[in-house]
Amino acid sequence: MKIGIVLYPTYGGSGVVATELGKALAEKGHQIHFISYSFPVRLDVHNSNIFYHEVRVNSYPLFKYPPYESALTSKLVDVIRFEKLDVLHLHYAIPHASAAHMAQQILKEEGIHIPFITTLHGTDITLVGRDPFFKPIITYSINQSDAVTTVSQSLKDDTYKYFNIKNGIDVIPNFICIKDMKFSIDRKKYAKDDELILCHVSNFRKVKRVQDVIKIFAKVREKINCKLILVGDGPERDNMEILCRELGTCKDTSFIGTVNNTTEILSIADLFLLPSETESFGLAALEAMAVGVPVVSTNTGGIPEVNEHNFSGMTSNVGDVDDMAKNAIHILEDKERHETFSKNALKKAAEFDLNEVVEQYVTLYKKVIK
Repeated sequence: MKIGIVLYPTYGGSGVVATELGKALAEKGHQIHFISYSFPVRLDVHNSNIFYHEVRVNSYPLFKYPPYESALTSKLVDVIRFEKLDVLHLHYAIPHASAAHMAQQILKEEGIHIPFITTLHGTDITLVGRDPFFKPIITYSINQSDAVTTVSQSLKDDTYKYFNIKNGIDVIPNFICIKDMKFSIDRKKYAKDDELILCHVSNFRKVKRVQDVIKIFAKVREKINCKLILVGDGPERDNMEILCRELGTCKDTSFIGTVNNTTEILSIADLFLLPSETESFGLAALEAMAVGVPVVSTNTGGIPEVNEHNFSGMTSNVGDVDDMAKNAIHILEDKERHETFSKNALKKAAEFDLNEVVEQYVTLYKKVIK
């Protein structure tokens, strides 16, 4: 098949999933055309089945804001015509779904039919999409899609709850590539031999409740000799550093910024913290579990579908820092118990193996093309 994948090219979960899915499909012999405003951060073009098409937005004095949706629509029409694509797969509804629908209608006038699938990733439904300004177009675009998927049952439920959706929705989860990985990272750079490592990876937005990460660590540090590694950057970074100083944890905390290979950092961690207010799936937790790192998280959104309580890790209510700290100590204080949680994390992660999930998408592509 010739598949067009429309995505945001940044470090966000939707862009990462879209890129890894396209790479996996290319490995299986499908021709993949990535369409975005810049080169996806996780993409390499060393596979002859992978192509990249840049959406260029011309700047005119008349426009206060560049008309990206119109530029994307025109690019989709051009790529579909020239490359003779079989199907479009849109990751993140805004504005990809509405642009695809417009392109579909333009090409219909020429006798070309191009089905499109919209994958909802989270904030396009739970945050941005629920804004009254965007809600009508999101509802319309979802209902016009030839197929719709969400990354968790929780997100599917939210979509039906907050939008007047008449279309069917399939749940196809995010995924991870389960394989034997070798890393060259030196653990001693971050902790001594007798110290354990706690880790958090995110974009440091308020919804991630990143201050809770530091509060949890401060409580765990009172009982266990440990260090904290914070991966990422974002609007709450300054507040995190202020809290770190107030709690006196800075000398045991490493802010390492945004890195391409988060898995390498996760491989040296003993516990992953995810105290988010909401997560449509919890991809960062899955990445940690895939290298045998247990997770202490909240029990909101799609997280419990990934992190199974008292198996791959433990879950608590949003904001319950005391309980999350207690759970972290419970997992870490006993070496055999920690080893059991670590093995279970690997087992749970295997349920989201890339090969299994890719086949679900292939089946869906064939269905809408027919």
